[in-house]
Amino acid sequence: MTRKRIAVIGAGPCGLTTVKCLLEENLIPTCFEQTEHIGGLWRYHEDDIDGLASVMKTTIINSSKEITAMSDFPPSADASNYMHNKQVYEYLKSYSKAFDLEKYVVFNKEVIEVDVAESYDVTGRLNVVTKDTKTNRISQEEFDGVMVCIGHHVYPNMPTFSGMDKFRGTIMHTHSLKKVDELAEKRVVVVGVGNSGMDAAVDISTVAKQVYLSTRRGAWVLPRVGPGGMPFDLVMLRRWLNVLLKSLPYFLVCWFTEKMLNYNFDHYLYNLKPQHRVWSQHPTISDTLPIRLLSGTVVVKKNIETFTENGVIFEDEMNVTECDTIVFATGYKINFPFLSNKIAAVKGNEVHLYKYVFPPHMKHPSLAILGLVQIVGGGFPVGEIQGRWATLVMNRKLALPSREKMEADIQQRKDINSKRYVKSERHTIQADYIEYMDEIASLIHAKPNLLKIFFLDFPLFANLLFGPSLPYQYRLQGPHPWDGARTAILEWKTRVVKPLKQDYEEHSFVKFYIIASICVFIALVFMLKVLL
Repeated sequence: MTRKRIAVIGAGPCGLTTVKCLLEENLIPTCFEQTEHIGGLWRYHEDDIDGLASVMKTTIINSSKEITAMSDFPPSADASNYMHNKQVYEYLKSYSKAFDLEKYVVFNKEVIEVDVAESYDVTGRLNVVTKDTKTNRISQEEFDGVMVCIGHHVYPNMPTFSGMDKFRGTIMHTHSLKKVDELAEKRVVVVGVGNSGMDAAVDISTVAKQVYLSTRRGAWVLPRVGPGGMPFDLVMLRRWLNVLLKSLPYFLVCWFTEKMLNYNFDHYLYNLKPQHRVWSQHPTISDTLPIRLLSGTVVVKKNIETFTENGVIFEDEMNVTECDTIVFATGYKINFPFLSNKIAAVKGNEVHLYKYVFPPHMKHPSLAILGLVQIVGGGFPVGEIQGRWATLVMNRKLALPSREKMEADIQQRKDINSKRYVKSERHTIQADYIEYMDEIASLIHAKPNLLKIFFLDFPLFANLLFGPSLPYQYRLQGPHPWDGARTAILEWKTRVVKPLKQDYEEHSFVKFYIIASICVFIALVFMLKVLL
């Protein structure tokens, strides 16, 4: 039987894991990469290229290394818990080298068109047109499937304001912001309080004369550093806690979280408190902003009402705030300009996809869009598990449900998100980390069987339930399990503490927190059982 050929677009983290997934299933991957390097977003470069993702020189990752890890490749114990983009890039290079992935990457190839082939109705094949970025030579090939792995931080969203054409200063998007040195002694307005806005405002304030942070509706700010100094996501993303929070009324969960966040710094006092609840928006993460606000190097302002020649006027203000540079941290547009509208169209910053992966209207499941989901957790393992599922579907080992069932699932997800989240184009691809990972893992039979593990391996069960929800758990069973998964789960704390203190002994506060949390969980479960 002829091995199927699958095109992968993009050699970033999602593209690399997808290549590995295809190889595991004995399929032939061809990964088209527009640049000369792997790494995608996480390879820092100073060029401002349209259609090419990028990070600032100072960017560190928002999820800790253990939550961010690939399911069968733990980061080095020496790596920082919140890795700088250089460390993330080194991790990706190590991953590629360990599984010999780079030989399947065709560099300097920009995909300019993907459409159904003439034989699509019978074969399901898609036609891929590429351009050599060195010679401009156009080529085309047919593939049995296409995996799109470019993510959603590629095409900047540039808003418009009254009087923008009058402004004599510089207007830019964070996509173009590489180093803050160029803004030394400038007066800068950063528009937007998402993660890129927070990072930009904080970093620019180290060199600028003054930074103003403009926001329409405010934001709840989560820290990276959690109880006892542990990474916040390692503390929060735990199965027992997830069950507890999902069992309680939504307003109560939000109230408690907001109280906890305001204990660190009062969002109302700092002019950041929004009208919506904390979990009704994709969270913003920053530990450094409060001190910048206290020091006055960053000042929070309302939305811009109009531009003038030498500055802006903010809402509810009469006077002009003079500035030299405007930095829009206003997110990105979901866009796949190379995809034919026949196979995937973007409307209202949303792509109509089953489980955020497959277009439901296609006769054959030949196209998968991976990494197009926004979660509070690690993006790498999400893209990886999507790739594992999509590979099995394209290899005909798993089948998609009927179009009617897929459409119903899409609509149900939209309805849930519309009730929970603030209406915004940034909330069209939201999902909860543990639920979404479990959902896709269940489709490939890789979700760990906790009941079985309880009887056969209690130490592992205790870690799965009460410890952080790590990606390695999805290699305990299912297709292509990893022998090292159990050890990686049990030894997570060793890798967390090593870059901080090698002779670490667990602090009594951390022990107390964990024990108290478990007791509360058991008590609540017992109470619910009695009540029900």
